[in-house]
Order: sequence, then C-alpha cells, then structure tokens
Amino acid sequence: MEPWVHIPLASLLCVKFFVARSTLSLLHIPSLLEKEGRSVRRAFFLTMIICVAAMIVQNPWTTTYIHELRHMTVAKQSDPLYIQITERAKQYNIPAQNAKIDAVWKAIPGYNGLVVDVEASYKQMKRNGTFSEQQLVYKQVSPSIHLSDLPPSPVYRGHPDKPMVSFLINVAWGSEHIPSMLHILEKYNVRATFFLEGRWVKENPQLAKMIADAGHEIGNHSYNHPDMKTMSKQAIREQIVKTNDAIEAATGIKPRLFAPPSGSYRDDVVYIAHELGMYTILWTVDTIDWQKPAPSVIVERVTTKVHNGAMILMHPTVSTVKALQPLIQSLQKQEYVIDNVSTLLSEERIVKSRRKGLD
Repeated sequence: MEPWVHIPLASLLCVKFFVARSTLSLLHIPSLLEKEGRSVRRAFFLTMIICVAAMIVQNPWTTTYIHELRHMTVAKQSDPLYIQITERAKQYNIPAQNAKIDAVWKAIPGYNGLVVDVEASYKQMKRNGTFSEQQLVYKQVSPSIHLSDLPPSPVYRGHPDKPMVSFLINVAWGSEHIPSMLHILEKYNVRATFFLEGRWVKENPQLAKMIADAGHEIGNHSYNHPDMKTMSKQAIREQIVKTNDAIEAATGIKPRLFAPPSGSYRDDVVYIAHELGMYTILWTVDTIDWQKPAPSVIVERVTTKVHNGAMILMHPTVSTVKALQPLIQSLQKQEYVIDNVSTLLSEERIVKSRRKGLD
C-alpha cells in the first residue's frame, strides 16, 4: 500500500503525540510504527515534518519577525538616501567587456565590469544619512564571453584597460642568475612567469623547483629550443608534452602556458597547444637583454614602451639582474601592478579606488 494512504493515520499519531502526550509516550511510538509497517513510518515522519513546519510558521514570534522584516524593507526603500543611491548607481556602473579576437593582437581576454552594490552602499552611508561617492561599494560582474570561449589563438597581451603587466622570463641558460632574480622579485613581492626549457629542467631540477617554491608561475618553453614553425605536427606535440613531463616531475606542476622559442610558430603550434589545454603566449615588450645592453638601456626601453596589459620578455642575464630592481621601481611608480601571466589574463578588475573603480 502507498505511503499517502496512511497519512491520516500518521496525522492521528502526530496529534496524539502533541496533544495527548500523557497517553502516548515516546516509548510507545516505535512499537506502534513497527506494527503498522514501513509505509506508515514514512507517512508518520512526513507528517511530523509538516507539523513542525506548521508550528514554526504559526509561532507568534516568527510572525512578528516577518512583519518587522517587511516593515524594515518598506521603510528602507522609501528612505530618500536609499532612493538616491539606487538612482545614481547607474552612472557609476561599468559594463563588463567580452574576450575577443583582435586583428592585430589576436586573443584578448575579457575584463570584469563593476556595478554598485546598493544594499552594501546603503549600510555604509546610513550612519551619516548622506550620499557619498567615497562610500559606494562595488561588486564585479563577469563578461559573457571568456578567453576560453575563443577559438585557438596566440595571446600577446592582457586587457588594454587592466593596469597590470607581466614578466615573461624564458629560461634555457643563465642558471647562475636565477637565485639573484628570485631574491629581487621576492623583495618587491612580484610574481613572474618563468617559461622553462625541458632540457634545462632535466639538467637543473633543483633550480626549477626553487622557482616554483618561490611562488612563481611555471610555463613551457619547448624541450630543446627548436624552430616550432618548421616542425611536423608530431614533433611539435612531442616538444610540448616532453617538456610538460619534465616540469611536472621536477616541480609537481603541469604548465598551462606555452611560449614558443623566439616567438616562432604557425597555426598548428597554437592548435596543438590548445588540444593539450594550453595557451600560446607571446609578448609586446622585449628587453632584448640577450644582447647584453647596459641595465639603463633595458629600463629605458621597457618604461617607454610599456602599456596596460603588457607582457615583458626577459632572460636570466647579468644585464637583466642589474636592471630588474630599477625596472620594478619604475613600473610601480607608474602604478602598474606586476603579476604573473595567468593573473594578467584573468578577468578580475583592478580597483584602485572605491569611488571610480575604473582601473
């Protein structure tokens, strides 16, 4: 017999339990339920839940609380300050920007928008009872099209409205300069992305782990620095996979970013990297540090070419080590945030001021 047939009986048990507790004790209920069978037990417990819910709803304290809550909501919505915040919020809202394929810069990530959180802003302002731009509270809203939604395409830069830059440090040599670079980056709390050659990782597993342990992002820079543009599809895949395996063995990290040596690639390289769950990363600002220029030349070159979303290419060289500290200081003075590539490509908006949130 279906459980619903026994609901009247279960209801009777509920009434007996709550109204005539003197004649039906808790000790009697289990035996009664056992006699009536599983269907009655289900119906009984269902009815018990309904009874308890009814008691809560009909409780005068609950009713009073609901009425007070409704009254507070109505009072708030009729408050001139609340109305003012609601009406003025639109002029401060910033729409999210979708990821897109640019004719020149290829894949460009999206960027979160900002909307005024009316409720939170009202709580901030109601103490003084006056509208204040400085007390507006914002929340970020995501775009509808993300970088992951785009077809396979190389990435040269972050979003042009994001005041952030990244250091891309390609490592195939210069091992002796790695500790000094890590020390300077740590001093200024800067996270970079190190693109490691697989062969170098095999020869320097401890240095690779040192980089990862310092909190920096690890990317793939091929296995032995070939010209990826001229290789077969199978060879391209082998270069990427073999390097990923070496990096994962040394650091425990599986890279998601691939930087082709010398920036040489064709569409097949991008497609294969995409099939392996990786983005192909290039750059917009080159230090040309491999030419061993004076440190001041590196700093001047970067600071005059830098822009929102810039990806700055460098290597572990003597010139880079000497230029790194003044370069970081100069970029920070220009109010750029310096972080790794994945953070640069994320949609999270950099909000420097609560009032504007335009950065």
